[in-house]
Amino acid sequence: MRIVLINGTNNKGSTYRVAKMLADKVGSELIEFFLPRDFDEFCLGCTTCFTKGENLCPHHSKIMKITNALLEADLIILDSPVYCFHASGAMKTLLDHYGYMWMAHRPEEAMFKKQGVAIATAAGAGIKSTLRDMGDSLFYWGLGRTYRFGIPVAATSWEGINEKKLKKIDKATSAIAKKIRKRNGKVKPSLKTKAFFFIMHLMQRNGWNKKDVDYWKAKGWTKKARPWKKNKLL
Repeated sequence: MRIVLINGTNNKGSTYRVAKMLADKVGSELIEFFLPRDFDEFCLGCTTCFTKGENLCPHHSKIMKITNALLEADLIILDSPVYCFHASGAMKTLLDHYGYMWMAHRPEEAMFKKQGVAIATAAGAGIKSTLRDMGDSLFYWGLGRTYRFGIPVAATSWEGINEKKLKKIDKATSAIAKKIRKRNGKVKPSLKTKAFFFIMHLMQRNGWNKKDVDYWKAKGWTKKARPWKKNKLL
């Protein structure tokens, strides 16, 4: 199983340790990226990716290594410590560049057969909103199955986490890893994903953005074809 782990900071702190623990339990090939070390460009808001194509993004050459890894992965793990009740700015900076890949625009067909996990830790509050920052992208990219795990560790370092919480982390990551391994190779989108895709399928029949409309029509998705089915083009 090919795993891509994208870390919302350059530090290997508690959040990284939890994410790495999960990746190790799932096993197999692992590719890691650290932000902002491996990508540090802010989205310019030029809308080029939406209207002309993501390959014309000013940062296309810099982000392609991460993009290719995401497309080739079976499992995508996004992690970030809580920064003022949200994911790190570095993580948000990366995810902003993939707006074109949301189901409302031009989702990648391969995403619907992948699994994804959003992971966050905090000394105290802010877990839920931080997980949402990353989990929203995983869902709207169309991933077949997504999971979220966050925990307030009441510490500023991995070494400071008490034994009870470490056991809870170990138990939770083992449970998620088991589900991921069980579904690997036979992932099917959730009912929620299928329902949202259906709404987008209706919208794209007469969409406002020609680039998106042409993409959906070429895939056959404005008719009965679906990215999670074998015979897609009708």
